Amino acid sequence: MTTTELLQIQPPELRFLFELKKQSSCQVQIVNKSDQYVAFKVKTTSPKKYCVRPNLGIIKPKETCDFTVTMQAQRTEPLDMQCKDKFLIQSTIVPFGTTEDDITSDMFAKDSGKYIEEKKLRVVLISPSSSPVLLPVNGDAKQESNKVPMEKDRVPSGVENIPPPLKVCEEFKGLETAKNMEEDRRDEDVVARHSENENVPDIKPENDAAQLNSAEEYEQLKSRLSIMDTKLRAADVTILKLDEEMRMNTQEKDLLRKELEDMRRKVDMRRVQAGGFPLLFVCMVALVSVVLGYYIHP
Repeated sequence: MTTTELLQIQPPELRFLFELKKQSSCQVQIVNKSDQYVAFKVKTTSPKKYCVRPNLGIIKPKETCDFTVTMQAQRTEPLDMQCKDKFLIQSTIVPFGTTEDDITSDMFAKDSGKYIEEKKLRVVLISPSSSPVLLPVNGDAKQESNKVPMEKDRVPSGVENIPPPLKVCEEFKGLETAKNMEEDRRDEDVVARHSENENVPDIKPENDAAQLNSAEEYEQLKSRLSIMDTKLRAADVTILKLDEEMRMNTQEKDLLRKELEDMRRKVDMRRVQAGGFPLLFVCMVALVSVVLGYYIHP
Protein backbone atom coordinates (compact mmCIF):
# COMPACT_ATOMS: atom_id res chain seq x y z
CA MET A 1 0.00 0.00 0.00
CA THR A 2 1.38 3.38 -1.00
CA THR A 3 1.02 6.59 0.96
CA THR A 4 1.90 8.87 -1.97
CA GLU A 5 -0.89 11.18 -3.07
CA LEU A 6 -2.10 10.11 -6.50
CA LEU A 7 -4.30 13.01 -7.58
CA GLN A 8 -4.39 16.73 -7.01
CA ILE A 9 -7.86 18.26 -7.46
CA GLN A 10 -8.69 21.88 -8.18
CA PRO A 11 -10.82 23.57 -6.97
CA PRO A 12 -11.18 21.97 -3.52
CA GLU A 13 -14.95 22.58 -3.52
CA LEU A 14 -17.66 22.85 -6.17
CA ARG A 15 -19.19 26.32 -6.44
CA PHE A 16 -22.40 26.85 -8.39
CA LEU A 17 -24.10 30.14 -9.20
CA PHE A 18 -27.62 29.26 -8.07
CA GLU A 19 -30.60 30.64 -9.98
CA LEU A 20 -34.07 29.13 -9.99
CA LYS A 21 -34.95 27.12 -13.12
CA LYS A 22 -31.45 27.57 -14.56
CA GLN A 23 -28.58 25.14 -14.93
CA SER A 24 -25.16 25.89 -13.51
CA SER A 25 -21.82 24.28 -14.31
CA CYS A 26 -18.48 23.93 -12.58
CA GLN A 27 -15.24 22.56 -14.03
CA VAL A 28 -12.83 20.39 -12.03
CA GLN A 29 -9.22 19.68 -12.95
CA ILE A 30 -7.43 16.49 -11.88
CA VAL A 31 -3.62 16.22 -11.96
CA ASN A 32 -1.88 12.84 -11.82
CA LYS A 33 1.09 13.39 -9.49
CA SER A 34 2.35 9.80 -9.71
CA ASP A 35 4.45 7.96 -12.30
CA GLN A 36 1.72 5.37 -12.86
CA TYR A 37 -1.49 5.13 -14.85
CA VAL A 38 -4.36 6.16 -12.56
CA ALA A 39 -8.06 5.40 -12.99
CA PHE A 40 -10.61 7.70 -11.38
CA LYS A 41 -14.35 7.58 -10.76
CA VAL A 42 -16.75 10.30 -9.57
CA LYS A 43 -19.66 9.63 -7.20
CA THR A 44 -22.23 11.85 -5.52
CA THR A 45 -24.94 11.66 -2.92
CA SER A 46 -27.50 13.18 -5.35
CA PRO A 47 -27.07 11.47 -8.76
CA LYS A 48 -30.41 12.75 -10.10
CA LYS A 49 -29.47 16.34 -9.40
CA TYR A 50 -26.07 16.44 -11.15
CA CYS A 51 -24.53 15.35 -14.44
CA VAL A 52 -20.79 14.67 -14.72
CA ARG A 53 -18.98 14.43 -18.05
CA PRO A 54 -16.93 12.30 -17.95
CA ASN A 55 -17.59 10.49 -14.67
CA LEU A 56 -14.62 8.11 -15.03
CA GLY A 57 -11.37 7.93 -16.96
CA ILE A 58 -7.68 7.11 -17.15
CA ILE A 59 -4.96 9.71 -16.47
CA LYS A 60 -1.44 9.11 -17.71
CA PRO A 61 1.56 9.93 -15.48
CA LYS A 62 2.05 13.67 -14.82
CA GLU A 63 -0.90 14.59 -17.03
CA THR A 64 -4.17 16.36 -16.28
CA CYS A 65 -7.84 15.64 -16.95
CA ASP A 66 -10.88 17.91 -16.69
CA PHE A 67 -14.50 17.00 -16.02
CA THR A 68 -17.57 19.22 -15.83
CA VAL A 69 -20.27 18.98 -13.17
CA THR A 70 -23.67 20.38 -14.17
CA MET A 71 -26.36 21.06 -11.58
CA GLN A 72 -29.81 20.61 -13.08
CA ALA A 73 -32.32 23.46 -12.94
CA GLN A 74 -33.96 23.59 -9.51
CA ARG A 75 -37.51 24.75 -8.79
CA THR A 76 -37.01 25.61 -5.13
CA GLU A 77 -34.29 27.51 -3.33
CA PRO A 78 -32.59 25.76 -0.39
CA LEU A 79 -32.86 27.29 3.04
CA ASP A 80 -30.11 29.90 3.66
CA MET A 81 -28.46 28.71 0.41
CA GLN A 82 -27.02 25.73 2.28
CA CYS A 83 -26.40 22.54 0.29
CA LYS A 84 -25.55 19.18 1.86
CA ASP A 85 -24.64 17.44 -1.40
CA LYS A 86 -21.22 15.78 -1.49
CA PHE A 87 -18.93 14.43 -4.21
CA LEU A 88 -16.42 11.61 -3.88
CA ILE A 89 -13.52 11.08 -6.31
CA GLN A 90 -11.98 7.61 -6.07
CA SER A 91 -8.68 6.77 -7.74
CA THR A 92 -6.38 3.76 -7.97
CA ILE A 93 -3.28 2.66 -9.88
CA VAL A 94 -3.94 0.53 -12.97
CA PRO A 95 -1.58 -1.36 -15.35
CA PHE A 96 0.05 0.35 -18.31
CA GLY A 97 -2.23 0.52 -21.37
CA THR A 98 -5.52 0.32 -19.45
CA THR A 99 -8.37 2.13 -21.24
CA GLU A 100 -11.69 3.54 -20.10
CA ASP A 101 -13.48 0.46 -21.45
CA ASP A 102 -11.49 -1.67 -18.98
CA ILE A 103 -12.70 0.27 -15.92
CA THR A 104 -15.07 -1.69 -13.66
CA SER A 105 -16.59 -1.10 -10.24
CA ASP A 106 -14.40 -3.84 -8.76
CA MET A 107 -11.31 -1.67 -9.35
CA PHE A 108 -12.51 0.72 -6.63
CA ALA A 109 -13.61 -1.91 -4.09
CA LYS A 110 -11.80 -1.49 -0.79
CA ASP A 111 -11.88 -5.21 -0.03
CA SER A 112 -9.77 -5.96 -3.14
CA GLY A 113 -6.56 -5.15 -1.26
CA LYS A 114 -5.61 -2.34 -3.66
CA TYR A 115 -4.86 1.19 -2.55
CA ILE A 116 -7.94 3.34 -3.13
CA GLU A 117 -7.49 7.09 -2.73
CA GLU A 118 -10.61 9.12 -1.98
CA LYS A 119 -11.08 12.87 -2.29
CA LYS A 120 -14.21 14.58 -0.94
CA LEU A 121 -15.68 17.73 -2.42
CA ARG A 122 -18.57 19.67 -0.97
CA VAL A 123 -21.04 21.82 -2.89
CA VAL A 124 -21.30 25.56 -2.26
CA LEU A 125 -24.18 27.60 -3.68
CA ILE A 126 -23.60 31.25 -4.59
CA SER A 127 -26.55 33.61 -4.91
CA PRO A 128 -26.52 36.18 -7.75
CA SER A 129 -27.55 38.83 -5.21
CA SER A 130 -24.11 38.57 -3.58
CA SER A 131 -22.53 40.23 -6.62
CA PRO A 132 -21.33 43.84 -6.11
CA VAL A 133 -23.96 46.51 -6.81
CA LEU A 134 -22.80 50.02 -7.69
CA LEU A 135 -24.85 52.97 -6.44
CA PRO A 136 -24.20 56.68 -7.31
CA VAL A 137 -23.26 58.74 -4.25
CA ASN A 138 -22.45 62.48 -4.82
CA GLY A 139 -21.70 61.74 -8.46
CA ASP A 140 -19.26 58.89 -7.66
CA ALA A 141 -20.01 55.20 -7.96
CA LYS A 142 -19.68 53.48 -4.58
CA GLN A 143 -20.61 50.07 -3.32
CA GLU A 144 -23.32 49.43 -0.78
CA SER A 145 -21.95 49.41 2.74
CA ASN A 146 -23.85 46.28 3.73
CA LYS A 147 -22.46 44.28 0.76
CA VAL A 148 -19.10 42.49 0.93
CA PRO A 149 -17.23 43.73 -2.20
CA MET A 150 -16.37 41.00 -4.64
CA GLU A 151 -14.42 41.02 -7.88
CA LYS A 152 -15.78 39.27 -10.93
CA ASP A 153 -13.59 36.78 -12.72
CA ARG A 154 -13.89 36.05 -16.35
CA VAL A 155 -16.31 33.22 -17.07
CA PRO A 156 -14.95 30.79 -19.67
CA SER A 157 -17.31 28.93 -21.97
CA GLY A 158 -19.47 26.39 -20.11
CA VAL A 159 -17.89 27.08 -16.71
CA GLU A 160 -19.17 29.15 -13.85
CA ASN A 161 -16.26 30.76 -11.94
CA ILE A 162 -17.08 32.13 -8.53
CA PRO A 163 -14.98 35.16 -7.46
CA PRO A 164 -13.03 34.77 -4.22
CA PRO A 165 -13.96 37.03 -1.30
CA LEU A 166 -11.73 39.95 -0.41
CA LYS A 167 -9.38 39.81 2.55
CA VAL A 168 -10.83 40.39 5.98
CA CYS A 169 -9.20 41.03 9.30
CA GLU A 170 -6.93 38.35 10.74
CA GLU A 171 -9.20 37.54 13.71
CA PHE A 172 -12.27 37.03 11.50
CA LYS A 173 -10.20 34.94 9.07
CA GLY A 174 -9.03 32.69 11.88
CA LEU A 175 -12.56 32.12 13.13
CA GLU A 176 -13.84 31.47 9.60
CA THR A 177 -11.00 29.03 8.87
CA ALA A 178 -11.68 27.07 12.05
CA LYS A 179 -15.39 26.97 11.20
CA ASN A 180 -14.70 25.75 7.65
CA MET A 181 -12.31 23.07 8.90
CA GLU A 182 -14.95 21.78 11.28
CA GLU A 183 -17.58 21.75 8.52
CA ASP A 184 -15.17 19.99 6.13
CA ARG A 185 -14.51 17.34 8.76
CA ARG A 186 -18.24 16.71 9.16
CA ASP A 187 -18.70 16.62 5.39
CA GLU A 188 -15.89 14.11 4.95
CA ASP A 189 -17.43 11.84 7.59
CA VAL A 190 -20.79 11.96 5.78
CA VAL A 191 -19.30 11.15 2.36
CA ALA A 192 -17.08 8.44 3.85
CA ARG A 193 -20.12 6.75 5.41
CA HIS A 194 -21.89 6.86 2.07
CA SER A 195 -18.88 5.34 0.33
CA GLU A 196 -18.36 2.56 2.89
CA ASN A 197 -22.02 1.56 2.80
CA GLU A 198 -21.92 1.64 -1.01
CA ASN A 199 -24.99 3.85 -1.00
CA VAL A 200 -23.36 6.36 -3.33
CA PRO A 201 -24.51 5.46 -6.84
CA ASP A 202 -22.48 6.17 -9.94
CA ILE A 203 -23.28 9.33 -11.84
CA LYS A 204 -24.85 8.79 -15.22
CA PRO A 205 -23.23 10.96 -17.90
CA GLU A 206 -26.53 12.17 -19.30
CA ASN A 207 -27.62 15.67 -20.12
CA ASP A 208 -30.92 17.30 -20.88
CA ALA A 209 -30.52 16.81 -24.63
CA ALA A 210 -30.11 13.05 -24.22
CA GLN A 211 -33.13 12.89 -21.91
CA LEU A 212 -35.16 14.93 -24.40
CA ASN A 213 -34.12 12.65 -27.26
CA SER A 214 -35.08 9.61 -25.22
CA ALA A 215 -38.48 11.13 -24.48
CA GLU A 216 -39.02 11.93 -28.16
CA GLU A 217 -38.00 8.42 -29.21
CA TYR A 218 -40.35 6.97 -26.62
CA GLU A 219 -43.23 9.08 -27.94
CA GLN A 220 -42.42 8.06 -31.52
CA LEU A 221 -42.35 4.38 -30.61
CA LYS A 222 -45.59 4.77 -28.71
CA SER A 223 -47.19 6.44 -31.74
CA ARG A 224 -45.94 3.69 -34.06
CA LEU A 225 -47.30 0.99 -31.77
CA SER A 226 -50.66 2.75 -31.68
CA ILE A 227 -50.76 2.92 -35.49
CA MET A 228 -49.81 -0.75 -35.81
CA ASP A 229 -52.48 -1.71 -33.27
CA THR A 230 -55.08 0.20 -35.30
CA LYS A 231 -53.98 -1.53 -38.49
CA LEU A 232 -54.15 -4.94 -36.80
CA ARG A 233 -57.68 -4.25 -35.62
CA ALA A 234 -58.69 -3.19 -39.14
CA ALA A 235 -57.10 -6.37 -40.53
CA ASP A 236 -59.06 -8.48 -38.02
CA VAL A 237 -62.30 -6.83 -39.12
CA THR A 238 -61.42 -7.42 -42.79
CA ILE A 239 -60.66 -11.11 -42.10
CA LEU A 240 -64.04 -11.53 -40.36
CA LYS A 241 -65.79 -9.95 -43.32
CA LEU A 242 -63.96 -12.22 -45.76
CA ASP A 243 -64.85 -15.30 -43.69
CA GLU A 244 -68.51 -14.26 -43.70
CA GLU A 245 -68.47 -13.68 -47.45
CA MET A 246 -66.83 -17.08 -48.01
CA ARG A 247 -69.51 -18.76 -45.90
CA MET A 248 -72.26 -16.98 -47.84
CA ASN A 249 -70.66 -17.96 -51.16
CA THR A 250 -70.48 -21.60 -50.05
CA GLN A 251 -74.18 -21.57 -49.13
CA GLU A 252 -75.12 -19.98 -52.45
CA LYS A 253 -73.03 -22.56 -54.30
CA ASP A 254 -74.76 -25.45 -52.51
CA LEU A 255 -78.16 -23.90 -53.24
CA LEU A 256 -77.31 -23.49 -56.91
CA ARG A 257 -76.12 -27.11 -57.13
CA LYS A 258 -79.40 -28.30 -55.60
CA GLU A 259 -81.46 -26.18 -57.98
CA LEU A 260 -79.44 -27.54 -60.91
CA GLU A 261 -80.17 -31.15 -59.87
CA ASP A 262 -83.88 -30.36 -59.56
CA MET A 263 -83.86 -28.81 -63.02
CA ARG A 264 -82.16 -31.92 -64.44
CA ARG A 265 -84.82 -34.19 -62.95
CA LYS A 266 -87.59 -32.03 -64.40
CA VAL A 267 -85.93 -32.11 -67.83
CA ASP A 268 -85.64 -35.93 -67.71
CA MET A 269 -89.31 -36.25 -66.80
CA ARG A 270 -90.31 -34.01 -69.67
CA ARG A 271 -88.20 -36.03 -72.07
CA VAL A 272 -89.89 -39.26 -70.98
CA GLN A 273 -93.33 -37.78 -71.35
CA ALA A 274 -92.52 -36.36 -74.80
CA GLY A 275 -91.05 -39.69 -76.15
CA GLY A 276 -94.19 -41.99 -75.49
CA PHE A 277 -94.26 -45.11 -73.35
CA PRO A 278 -91.19 -46.04 -71.50
CA LEU A 279 -89.07 -48.92 -72.75
CA LEU A 280 -89.68 -50.94 -69.63
CA PHE A 281 -93.42 -50.69 -70.08
CA VAL A 282 -93.09 -51.91 -73.69
CA CYS A 283 -90.95 -54.86 -72.60
CA MET A 284 -93.46 -55.88 -69.95
CA VAL A 285 -96.31 -55.76 -72.43
CA ALA A 286 -94.32 -57.89 -74.90
CA LEU A 287 -93.49 -60.42 -72.21
CA VAL A 288 -97.13 -60.70 -71.11
CA SER A 289 -98.16 -61.14 -74.76
CA VAL A 290 -95.67 -63.97 -75.26
CA VAL A 291 -96.90 -65.78 -72.16
CA LEU A 292 -100.52 -65.46 -73.19
CA GLY A 293 -99.74 -66.71 -76.72
CA TYR A 294 -97.94 -69.74 -75.28
CA TYR A 295 -100.92 -70.70 -73.17
CA ILE A 296 -103.37 -70.15 -75.99
CA HIS A 297 -101.34 -72.07 -78.56
CA PRO A 298 -99.28 -74.63 -76.73
